[in-house]
Amino acid sequence: MKQIKIKSIVVLALILFSSCGDDFIDVDPQNASSDTFFNTEDDYQSALIAAYDPLHSTYLNVMLGEIASDNTLAGGESATDVPGIQEIDDMIHTPTNQQLRDIWSWMYGGINRTNFIMEFQDKIDFPNKNSVLAQTRFLRAYYYFELVKWFGDVPFAVDVRINFGDQFGIERTPKTEIYAQMEADLIFAADNLTYTASETGRVTKGAAQALLGKVYLYQDKFAEAATVLGDLIASGPYDLLADYSTMFENDNENNIESVFEVQYSDAEGAGFGCLQCSEGNVAVGFNGIRNYNGPVFESGFSFNVPVQEVVDAFEDGDLRKDVAILDIDAWAADTGATFATGFEHTGYFNRKYISRQGDLNTGDANLTNPNNYRAIRFADVLLMAAEALNRGGINDMQAQQHLNRVRNRAGLADVGFTGTNLTDAIYNERRVELVGEGHRFFDLVRTGRAAMEIDGFQAGKHELFPIPLIEIQLAGDTWDQNPGY
Repeated sequence: MKQIKIKSIVVLALILFSSCGDDFIDVDPQNASSDTFFNTEDDYQSALIAAYDPLHSTYLNVMLGEIASDNTLAGGESATDVPGIQEIDDMIHTPTNQQLRDIWSWMYGGINRTNFIMEFQDKIDFPNKNSVLAQTRFLRAYYYFELVKWFGDVPFAVDVRINFGDQFGIERTPKTEIYAQMEADLIFAADNLTYTASETGRVTKGAAQALLGKVYLYQDKFAEAATVLGDLIASGPYDLLADYSTMFENDNENNIESVFEVQYSDAEGAGFGCLQCSEGNVAVGFNGIRNYNGPVFESGFSFNVPVQEVVDAFEDGDLRKDVAILDIDAWAADTGATFATGFEHTGYFNRKYISRQGDLNTGDANLTNPNNYRAIRFADVLLMAAEALNRGGINDMQAQQHLNRVRNRAGLADVGFTGTNLTDAIYNERRVELVGEGHRFFDLVRTGRAAMEIDGFQAGKHELFPIPLIEIQLAGDTWDQNPGY
């Protein structure tokens, strides 16, 4: 199977004129304008690859989804190392936070690329058109889902690009309306894709069903979530990886447990001036061990360090603990490795997503790690299905089966809880199964537990992050800020 190379290409060409005389009006443009771009299937495929590209920048969403939660601390070199990350960790972030603006602008960049394709969806016909549109609509739902998770009601456009100046006429739209569009997009994607993609990295029917189930779950639509996730579990080609210890290694990407995976590469260079331009997983370098010298791993910037509480959340005998959490002192004692300690050093690192030796080390090496992000794993699907069945009062016995399937793979015994005890067991299992993967903060918020678990979290405020102030100003100060900011 050929692997799709997701990289940025220019598809939104601008026609620029410059001349000292009037003859500029007779100069033919060197590039086609956006309105005349789509003429062949290859044009749509090129635009689709460009729409995949912003997935790379979701490294920041993943890393901050852990740091904002009770799983990790910001870390870094010092208390002033990337102030925006430190602020989110301490729950003192403001509308001028740079990292929040990055999430906002990068996700809207992805949405604009998908809407560019959809704006011209009827221009020509070609054999694979429904597949192209299905992948496009999945990606649009993915980017909007990230925005709604972080910011709630957001400006909303469908099948049309947001051009400069349009922001004055676009209001923040209730997230219920945006969720409805996500559902429509993902149902279309699931109906028009197969479980096996033509190229590794492309969206599949299973990815669409899984994200649709998650969208339902975030709205407490338990019956709908249980139905679509149950169909995926019964009909899809996915299974739990037998050996969990290999799950996050670079030579075991896109395995049987991977329902949707963000593809990263170390083939191209990157710099701090444009982190979103990197084809590598930037978070991996940020998560890495400071000044490390030893086997297996490479150095990094010591951000996103797990706390003792999450280490203690693993039950005795849980096979996942040492795969998810690197105890650096124990590792150094066993291997002779050396390292330096950074700010808020806990002695632990996110082993799932720290850089491994063996890649090309393309400069800047800390920004070009090829470690793919397992965005949706089959274990997550099983736990979401279990939660929907239990919280929806649908079938606790089936919920137990899904939960225990995940527990058994971890070497743990079955649980026989029902009702709220089963709910708590599912919540606990999600924490230890998915630690380090960016889901924890949003799991706590959507289930109403964040204020009890996260230091500094203010109920009624911190469920959402502030709309970047500059974006409100650019829209003519017509958008209301989220409560508390």
